Amino acid sequence: DCSWEYGINAEYGYFKQINLSIMSKIFTPTNQKLLTNVVVVKLKKGGKRFEIACYKNKVVAWRSKIEKNLDEVLQTDTVFVNVVRGEVAKATDLKKVFNTDDRNKICLEILEKGEFQLSEKERQSALSNKFTEIANCISNMCINPTTERPYPVSMLEKAMKDAHISVNPNRSAKQQALEVLKTLKESIPIERVKMVVRVSTQST
Repeated sequence: DCSWEYGINAEYGYFKQINLSIMSKIFTPTNQKLLTNVVVVKLKKGGKRFEIACYKNKVVAWRSKIEKNLDEVLQTDTVFVNVVRGEVAKATDLKKVFNTDDRNKICLEILEKGEFQLSEKERQSALSNKFTEIANCISNMCINPTTERPYPVSMLEKAMKDAHISVNPNRSAKQQALEVLKTLKESIPIERVKMVVRVSTQST
């Protein structure tokens, strides 16, 4: 049972037939649940703006290489011009700007290069998690040369705080750990673990 309504198109001056049952499916609260708990990632490219809808906390996890399943990050693989208003990007624009019509590839580029905003609470949580992750990396790759044992993560976190080290939630922990290590060497005895490579040969 389809109900129809006629609407006036002011620009062209004709009546446009609208299927109300289809429109109701698009805007029902059930469908809108898909875009709750959302963070919008925006990318400007080719003179146009493109947006994707992602789950909160998942964008940072993706960029930190913690989350590797794209389906767990994207609420939908639809690319928008404006997520809030539900304006979908034209397929021709996507093809022209991204040189592909593969929506997964397009979403990946927006996810990797786009900008997004977090609430203050989410931002602090992301920074705290990254801080601990960096300390873990340093603990795994370094030792106290005096004791020849790894530093506890809590001790490294304290040393990082004392050195007023700031972290970037969007960069990998391992990459930042190497930079932080240089600073920590100025305040505590610490050095990289020396790797021992054993080569065995079989005699014939």
